[in-house]
Amino acid sequence: MASRSARVPLRGRQVECETLDQLVARVQSGHSSVLVLRGEVGIGKTALLDYVRGSADGCRIARAVGVESEMELAFGGLHQLCAPFLDHLGRLPAPQRDALGTAFGLSTGSPPDRFLVGLAVLSLLAEVAEKEPLICVVDDAQWLDKVSAQTLAFVARRLLAERVGLVLAVREPSLECELAGLPQLTVGRLSDSDARALLASVIPGRLDERVRNRIVAETQGNPLALLELPRGLTPAELAGGFGRLDASPLASQIEQSFLRRVQALPSETQQLLLIAAAEPVGDVSLLARAAELLGIEASAASPAEAAGLITIATRVRFRHPVVRSAAYRVAATEARQQVHRALADATDPDTDPDRRAWHLANATADADETVAAELERCAGRAQARGGVAAAAAFLERAAELTPDPAVRGARALAAARSKYQAGGYDTARELLDAAGLSPMDEHQLAQADLLRGRITFASKSAGSALPLLLEAAKRLEPLDAGLAQETYRDALNAALIVDRLPSGVQLQDIARATLAAPPGPPPERNDLLLRGLAVMTVDGFAAGTPMVLQALEAFCTEEVSREEGLGWLPLAARMAFNVWDFHSSTVLSTRLVDLARETGALSVLPSALLQLVSNRVLAGELDHADALIAEAQTIGEATSSRYLAHYVSMVTEPWKGQEDATLQAIDAMTRDADLHQGRQDKVLSSSQWAKAVLYNGLGRYEEAYAAAQRGAENLQELGLAIRSMVELVEAAARSGRPARAAAAARQLDGMAQASGTDWALGTSAMVRAQVSEGPAAEALYQEAIERLGRTKIQLTYARSRLLYGEWLRRENRRVDAREQLRIAYKVLSRIGIEGFTERAWHELRATGATVRKRTLEMRTALTAQEAQIARLAGGGMTNPQIGAQLFISPHTVEWHLRKVFAKLGVASRKQLSSTLLEGTVVTA
Repeated sequence: MASRSARVPLRGRQVECETLDQLVARVQSGHSSVLVLRGEVGIGKTALLDYVRGSADGCRIARAVGVESEMELAFGGLHQLCAPFLDHLGRLPAPQRDALGTAFGLSTGSPPDRFLVGLAVLSLLAEVAEKEPLICVVDDAQWLDKVSAQTLAFVARRLLAERVGLVLAVREPSLECELAGLPQLTVGRLSDSDARALLASVIPGRLDERVRNRIVAETQGNPLALLELPRGLTPAELAGGFGRLDASPLASQIEQSFLRRVQALPSETQQLLLIAAAEPVGDVSLLARAAELLGIEASAASPAEAAGLITIATRVRFRHPVVRSAAYRVAATEARQQVHRALADATDPDTDPDRRAWHLANATADADETVAAELERCAGRAQARGGVAAAAAFLERAAELTPDPAVRGARALAAARSKYQAGGYDTARELLDAAGLSPMDEHQLAQADLLRGRITFASKSAGSALPLLLEAAKRLEPLDAGLAQETYRDALNAALIVDRLPSGVQLQDIARATLAAPPGPPPERNDLLLRGLAVMTVDGFAAGTPMVLQALEAFCTEEVSREEGLGWLPLAARMAFNVWDFHSSTVLSTRLVDLARETGALSVLPSALLQLVSNRVLAGELDHADALIAEAQTIGEATSSRYLAHYVSMVTEPWKGQEDATLQAIDAMTRDADLHQGRQDKVLSSSQWAKAVLYNGLGRYEEAYAAAQRGAENLQELGLAIRSMVELVEAAARSGRPARAAAAARQLDGMAQASGTDWALGTSAMVRAQVSEGPAAEALYQEAIERLGRTKIQLTYARSRLLYGEWLRRENRRVDAREQLRIAYKVLSRIGIEGFTERAWHELRATGATVRKRTLEMRTALTAQEAQIARLAGGGMTNPQIGAQLFISPHTVEWHLRKVFAKLGVASRKQLSSTLLEGTVVTA
């Protein structure tokens, strides 16, 4: 707990101190608060962190410091921050407890997803803050290991009502990007008057005014420069100033000042400082053991402590991070290697094998298989903890130290794979190039091609990756049938979404190559699904659909492992939608979302949510779809990748009949940076489908026709391109283009006959009715209603009632029309399909019915996240379960629920479901 000592004022930092005081007050009052301090070296960020630590009365303090030499050790910074709280680990939900325990090396298990680790840290901090408010301060955050920085950024974005404060300091300029978008405060330079007063505090006696002016000008209002640069300089040196017109940057001058002070110390003291600098954890006993191995007496620390450069108490702390870097850089390479060797010997190989191996690597100048092998084992441990960036660093260094060329190539390939998984695409390519200089067997060459293709897919475009994926798949065929199958799956999927295939590459050729490849290992359903899609591509929809339906049945009824599910369920759920199998679409998209949530696989979850949103919209559960969209947006914020969140929003907006909102959703998706990944064609067909739905609902059929025409241009993409055909029939029929409507209806009927499901055949009957007349049309409308009524596809069912009612009114059968339109209006208005509901309302009035419009006050009373939490709570989920699903803490869930109860006027969770599902009243 922070001491209650008086706050020490910081000269020239009134605004910054007031901001930090407000942060502490907010935390003390029961809310969370986050702030990133940014500024150049020496500007006072560390002093401000000390200020907040000293002023947080009644709060518990947690502290961590990023260290440049530790940037490759996964979870190192996070472990510093959380180590004092690990006794609370047992109170976390089991998946979170296991994930964090594995990340910190406290237990073994499958590599935890970093976002599940993030949720665990969020829950842990919230648990600690239950007893007393918690302030976490992190200095030199630009030097945190990547996964720690990403996790803290995730936590910072989810904090809301947990009595937790998080203050991070980042040295500028910095390449750090994980903390971008968080509340920040740039710490500026001191004013001249404050700079003069600070200078006077370190230079006793009189100082010539001209010299003072020059020093103030040269230090540019940097507090550390004002405090440190004058130290040790003679009056004559001060009289001339310590800057020149060609002087190095101020940060370099500050470091040079510390270098001079370190170099003035006795040699043994310098060596002790070097040990402390190379051992960034601040372990006093480890420092003592390493010093003893080098024959350094404990008294050697006294001159450094007297000079104010270091403090050795329960922990080792440098005066400033620049002192650490100065003490390390002033040493010769041989001296550094000697110190790292001593630290390796002093480190317990059982309790901290990774840091010991890292010291050995820094102590080794030439190739050494023993050290390289130990680094490779460290990489395996890091991978098991989910530290792919750390694994890549260990493997990269292991490859450098490997004497055998063949082994060096294998390790470089493994390092490249880990770098790719960590998002380091440029470095991964460099490591692949390095691996290519070593002898590799056919299997390794194929793996290198596959990895290069996946890197290109992730960092450039699907089109650029296709030739590489195909080459890898061909090479893998005789070596690894399972991996070859997965590679063809990825290649075919890439070809379906790419905006333009590369020169010389044809979709049918990829499908034929897939069919020619040997079948993969069991289970058969994977091969059946992939080959069904390939046959569909080569020979047409009708030829491949039976195989796909058979595979979907197996996916729905057979056990699917986690690994297989994450790899194959995305394609299976997508194909269920494409072949009009609503039951399989519901089962598989729900299972995929649950699996992605359970495993914390946020790389899969957004696309899984997209599948389930499309399914729930068709089921008429627009509120549920909106809740899923809110979840996708939450993930987009956490991962800084909003493309799919924008895409998912576009699936629901056109049904609501709000033109501005729909066009904004389309524009947001179109402008998203991810469009540079080769998705333009998919965006084109999807956005045109959205416009077609919107304008059909609004009765603006010319605009709907133009959009549907463009949306249906690329039918090989399946998905929404096929759905655009449904919109095309209605728009063409209503805009005086019967021939075009009939042609589209025939195409859809061919697909429906191949599928054979009630969804497909009912939709076919609905569109064929629109291009028919008299008894034939009526029979088709009735068939559509009967078939769709047997499904759970409420939206299309209601549209078929609407179309039938409109046809009956045009046939002057007003009483019959009123019956159909009343049902359509009731269902559509309950769902919230405003454009089509408005059409039904006008048609009902035209039949002479009296209709009371349904208000939307209940729907608009809650925010998207409040509605999502209300739905989950009303469904029986607990606060921890809701928090785990939405990546927020249970405290934040409770905070939102209190607002929901107040807005809806309910007192319990049991009342939520019935209150949210407000009914519709229609009177004739």
